[in-house]
Amino acid sequence: MDLLSKYGSQLLEAFWTTIQLTVLSAIGSLILGTILAAMRVSPIPVARAVGTAYVTIFRNTPLTLIIIFCLFGLSQTLQIHLAPQSSPTFLVDNNFRLAVLGLTVYTAAFVCESLRSGINTVHLGQSEAGRSLGLTFGQNLGFIVLPQAFRAVIAPLGSVLIALTKNSTIASVIGVAEASLLMKTMIENEAAIFVIGGIFALGFVILTLPTGLLFGWLSKRFEVAR
Repeated sequence: MDLLSKYGSQLLEAFWTTIQLTVLSAIGSLILGTILAAMRVSPIPVARAVGTAYVTIFRNTPLTLIIIFCLFGLSQTLQIHLAPQSSPTFLVDNNFRLAVLGLTVYTAAFVCESLRSGINTVHLGQSEAGRSLGLTFGQNLGFIVLPQAFRAVIAPLGSVLIALTKNSTIASVIGVAEASLLMKTMIENEAAIFVIGGIFALGFVILTLPTGLLFGWLSKRFEVAR
């Protein structure tokens, strides 16, 4: 209780930052992952090659390396900043947005593969029927294939979101003040290592358990009848 009273406000801020990282990265990775999935099943060879190369590279690259590259490669070397330099909170805002970028490009590869597996569950005859009606590839994908693919992979996408929530702790390597950075600070300043670990473990359970239950319910609710 002493730890909670001493660090209560910091804990709330840290987990709020974790939630923001997760939500923003989830939105970005869902958009990018959908585009990549469309490229992976595209009739254009170049698009398929680019999509395959992206997934292969980012699925096999450590997330820590990607986020560190965003800071040292993009921001410090290439001078690509995601926040106005004149802002008094430039460093905090820039590092936060770089962390979101790193989490997005990494998670998008997993979203892509989940969606591609969902696309493969859609019967080929439905795509052929769409083409016979004169639908373009984009229209066929958007109106017929993707709606069914999303319904088929709700549970896998939930697993990706849970993994993203836990992966957000990697943002601490570039100084983003999320939960794991505060845990490190508390361990350095306090002697109750197991209590601190239990607090943060419980915090992540509170974040991820409802997500798993929600996506499990949605998966059953919107399951595609075969």
